[in-house]
Amino acid sequence: MKIVFIIIIFISFKSFSLEYGSETGLKIPRYVSIKSNDANVRIGPSINYPIVIKYVVENYPIIIDDEYDDWRKIKDSQGNTGWIHKSLIKGERNGIIINHNEKNPVKIYNSADGKIIGEIYTDIIVKLEKCKISWCLISFKKNKGWIQKNYLWGVDLNEEFNLNLFQKFTDLYWLSLNNLDNIFNKLK
Repeated sequence: MKIVFIIIIFISFKSFSLEYGSETGLKIPRYVSIKSNDANVRIGPSINYPIVIKYVVENYPIIIDDEYDDWRKIKDSQGNTGWIHKSLIKGERNGIIINHNEKNPVKIYNSADGKIIGEIYTDIIVKLEKCKISWCLISFKKNKGWIQKNYLWGVDLNEEFNLNLFQKFTDLYWLSLNNLDNIFNKLK
């Protein structure tokens, strides 16, 4: 009876565990970016397979679904899939601005739930600096700001990364500053 119990527990843990790539040992699926402005995606994991997509935009975010030797099976924000050589990708996190209401640009804030400091349009590729549960700090050219995560392709909705020990203090600082600014504006 104990053996059956142990087998059931083992199977349960196995079904809830993350998958890892057979070649790299890294989490599957995972987000990466295109390294250059000339990257071919093929039907299969070899240069002998025909090209199905050619990426001409550096830093374009993709998701790796599988690994085979030096090849990675990928998917992009449009649902295109294929195999790309590992030398054409990098681990840097980038995202694409998505907005289902394309008439309005996405708002950029000085902090999560802070003040609006700008806007950005759909299909722009941005660097993901760090992400909290619902917000990501993005950079585009020399500008930085926070946007709601549901306006990004290139990060999972429940994913957090690059948060440091002092993030809570930084958030509290910006919340206090924004609240003081609101109080002073009401007094005018």
